[in-house]
Amino acid sequence: MSFYEILRHFADSYGLLVIFGLYLLLCGWHFLPGSRDGVEKAKNSIFEEDDYV
Repeated sequence: MSFYEILRHFADSYGLLVIFGLYLLLCGWHFLPGSRDGVEKAKNSIFEEDDYV
């Protein structure tokens, strides 16, 4: 079995589960109770240093 076939098998089976789990983790990260301050800072960061207008 070649290296390509091994990587393809991983991507077709376990890689999909890893990527899906990572997606769920990253989407749910901002709903955690301790992340409120970070979410508020990120939400308002686009309005900081707006001196060029």
